[in-house]
Amino acid sequence: MPWMLKLLFFFSSLLLCSSAFADFTGIVVKVTDGDTFNVLEAGNVLHKVRLTGIDAPERAQPYGRKSHEYLAGMVAGKQVLIESNKQDRYGRDLGKVMLDSQDINLEQIKAGMAWWYRYYKKQQSQTDQIAYEEAEDHAKVNGLGLWAEENPIEPWRWRRIKH
Repeated sequence: MPWMLKLLFFFSSLLLCSSAFADFTGIVVKVTDGDTFNVLEAGNVLHKVRLTGIDAPERAQPYGRKSHEYLAGMVAGKQVLIESNKQDRYGRDLGKVMLDSQDINLEQIKAGMAWWYRYYKKQQSQTDQIAYEEAEDHAKVNGLGLWAEENPIEPWRWRRIKH
């Protein structure tokens, strides 16, 4: 009988884990920076969301505030779908953000408000990898947003330098 309890516990744990990380919708109630915001889900459940596949300039970096403002202009007060299946070490839900059928993460790159975060590309679909890379290349060639700077410093390098 103890083995049946263990088996029941195991399958119950799997169900709880799989439901903990699932797609969800909610209203964007606060934009923290160019790649992070808070979403209020039905039932007053608050999620801190980190956009996957991108890394936006830090607030003190050139284009940090513009990236924040651009993201806020797209999503603040709007209902979004978060395609999420994991959290980061800070407890933020990691996800691709959809507004209607628009990929908001990709929009940040297209506007030159974020880098494509190549380090995590294996966590993206092949289609997203291609789209994000092409968007970044287009923004670079056309000097959009942060690419107007002569030598923009990637946020992951900026954080290392500043800390």
